[in-house]
Amino acid sequence: MTKTYKAEIGCADCAAKMEDAIAKLDGVEKIRVNFMTQKVKLTADDARFDSIVDEAERIARRIEPEFALAR
Repeated sequence: MTKTYKAEIGCADCAAKMEDAIAKLDGVEKIRVNFMTQKVKLTADDARFDSIVDEAERIARRIEPEFALAR
């Protein structure tokens, strides 16, 4: 499954760190965190998609506490 979310991302460096960390999650096939468009595009295992999104959001908040996905 692939979904694109609107997000609040503070800087390009943070976006790159988020992308690297989220890509390591089990079940993530592809992740793109784009600072310029303020969007996150995630492709992950259909059966666990919601839990992967939750974990990805937790990871992103450790990097940037103000991070938020518009679901």
